[in-house]
Amino acid sequence: MKNNDVLRKLRYAFDFSDDNMIKLFKLGALEATRAEISDWLKKEDHEAYKPLNDRIFAHFLNGFIVYYRGEKPDAGSPEIEKQLNNNIILRKLKIALSLNDLDIVEIMGLNKFSVNKSEINAFFRNPSAPQYRECKDQFLRNFLEGLQHKHRK
Repeated sequence: MKNNDVLRKLRYAFDFSDDNMIKLFKLGALEATRAEISDWLKKEDHEAYKPLNDRIFAHFLNGFIVYYRGEKPDAGSPEIEKQLNNNIILRKLKIALSLNDLDIVEIMGLNKFSVNKSEINAFFRNPSAPQYRECKDQFLRNFLEGLQHKHRK
């Protein structure tokens, strides 16, 4: 999935205002303007659309974690990833929302997507592990839609 799509779905699922979005980026150690955020949230066919690169999106996800979990004392700021993939995005959302595997199964069920605990476990393994599984766009999309069902009742 494109970072812009994930950002748009998270904003909708959690009903973040522009001020909240600015705060989330700031918590992730990035000063983002309202205009930049607005351009990142636009659809691809809009003339003002700007693609959201992995580094900037990593700042947002780290801010999302701090927003929901709080800052770790004496931990310093987390390392910003140069490249993101669906597995990393899913892991960061899992951390931020304090989800366990059964919570993810439940969220996926809200979107009528059947998955079991061992399948989810495979997404969080080391990529060199034989049981590692790549998180496909369809899974991440259904997870984000399940979050919408859960948080936007």
